[in-house]
Amino acid sequence: MMGAMTDEERFQALLQARYPAISIVTPEEEDALDTVLRATVEVQLDALLWSNSRGVRDGLLEDGPSVPDSEHPAAAMFHLTTLSAKRRVIVTLDLAAHLAKDERTLRQWRDVIRACQRDGSTLVMIDHQSDRPEVVGEWSTEFELSLPDEAELERIVKSTLRQRNEEKPVQVHLSRRDLETILRNLKGLSRRQARQIILETVSEDNRLDLSDVNHILAQKRRMLKAGGLLEYVESPVDLSEIGGLARLKTWLGQRQCGFSKEAAAFGLSAPKGVLMLGVQGAGKSLAAKAVATAWQMPLMRMDVGALYDKYIGESEKRLRETLRQAEAMAPIVLWIDEIEKAFASAASRSNDGGLSQRMFGTLLTWMQERRGHVFTIATANDIEALPPELLRKGRFDEIFFVDLPTAEARGQILSIHLKKRNREPVKFDLAALSAASEGYSGAEIEQAILAGLHNAYTAKSELKTQHVLDALAMSPPISVTMAERIAGLRLWARGRCVPAD
Repeated sequence: MMGAMTDEERFQALLQARYPAISIVTPEEEDALDTVLRATVEVQLDALLWSNSRGVRDGLLEDGPSVPDSEHPAAAMFHLTTLSAKRRVIVTLDLAAHLAKDERTLRQWRDVIRACQRDGSTLVMIDHQSDRPEVVGEWSTEFELSLPDEAELERIVKSTLRQRNEEKPVQVHLSRRDLETILRNLKGLSRRQARQIILETVSEDNRLDLSDVNHILAQKRRMLKAGGLLEYVESPVDLSEIGGLARLKTWLGQRQCGFSKEAAAFGLSAPKGVLMLGVQGAGKSLAAKAVATAWQMPLMRMDVGALYDKYIGESEKRLRETLRQAEAMAPIVLWIDEIEKAFASAASRSNDGGLSQRMFGTLLTWMQERRGHVFTIATANDIEALPPELLRKGRFDEIFFVDLPTAEARGQILSIHLKKRNREPVKFDLAALSAASEGYSGAEIEQAILAGLHNAYTAKSELKTQHVLDALAMSPPISVTMAERIAGLRLWARGRCVPAD
């Protein structure tokens, strides 16, 4: 079977198809320009490059002269329409914003596109944001840069180290397995980001070894956080740190090997994901962490709700980019928290111009067709707000209901949180605490222990069972304050969901 086409090969295909306008929206301008110019050379075309800092110049000569007075976009577009009829590639940098602000420039742009159609030329727009008039979007074919795979990341790491070694010797102590570990931790980053992380890692001690993995991972988290939609979430190192969820843990154990080649040969498809419904604060986020812990995969949280706030006008594109990044980072667990808040209006008529429905459709399509081992966990508190399409068979492998913890689970939760605060659980009356905390969520039990610690510290006393019992008595649980809602949620879940515990 043939491998996937490279970015350069995909772009060559677009040039050979003679598309008059191609749009690339990316912060990675250097990589985009390199891809375009390499493809241009391969198909043996001339290239012109415009920016408002240097005007129009030969795109294949770094130090070539610029056309006089061509810095203004309208002047540049006019100049391009006066060129002799010849097939060529014209590349513009950060042109889209000018098209949105200046009717004259937009008019000249449309004249250039007409000339491109006539000559078989292609205008390639490389922009850092998608701020453009509707007509430009209608006439432009979108092109997305791919993220590097492990083979390309290996080439990037080696070339970066060679360049750094020429300046100052770098000691590299990595086995093949160590290198593969580093490459896995670089997946999901752009070429520029991967190069920068390697340079930063070796800058302090001029050395690269397995001990640098934590630094690489920390830098990756920082870069992903700056992107705004994917966030690395720490998960417990062992399932024993998570109380309850017995059925979920059993289910995870049965499917732990489902991503292996042996499972595929046996006829099994890799697990796709689960939907977690349940009482607020009952432990759905812990359930997401349980999956990542059980399968020893990174847990990435996607903040879909931020799309509407931070990326108005390009929400759908940012969602596609984020899902593509998740695939590039596979194998991972992708956690979509409170999914009903992001897509609630997709279930009804909304006044957002159909944006929620389009984005929800994008997510459903990706869930159906995604490549790579991305296991999706969606958590929700309000079942009535969920679009019914999400609950259809095949979207998820299973739908779990996370209820308030049972007596046994409450005992486990109490023990876990007492141990975390350096207390021996055997010194406490766990049976009495478990009975007193009936109807409390795991989060509320943890808060009761914290409140008990505060009371004991104020009284200059060691923490005792009574301190926690008093704290529980002082704070009514969610099962009391939201009794009707919880009852309705439990009624809906009966027969439709698998209990997580």
